[in-house]
Amino acid sequence: MTDFERLTIYVGESDQWQGKPVHLALVEEARRHGLVGATVVRGMTGYGKHNQERIKFLGIIELSSDLPMVVTLIDRTDKIEQFLPLVQEMVAGGIVVRDTVNVVHHAPIE
Repeated sequence: MTDFERLTIYVGESDQWQGKPVHLALVEEARRHGLVGATVVRGMTGYGKHNQERIKFLGIIELSSDLPMVVTLIDRTDKIEQFLPLVQEMVAGGIVVRDTVNVVHHAPIE
């Protein structure tokens, strides 16, 4: 059985890397590095290191804000290991969590 790991990357919607949103840059770099896939989820509510004084939320009037973005990558341990230094360079204001996962089903890549 192949070992798989998950990187869960928490950043702010307004965080930037080389002139583009860091969540988008992470997905583009993951694809360029041949990782199987990436998912980005926009949080509805949250706070973090740069906005602890105020909880950010998506309300009816406030359609755009510095909401939390969560990027999830799952791939073989060796691929995650190779990609991690770039992630650490890109994520200046967020947090990166790395954990081993038990993949019970993976559809073939076409």
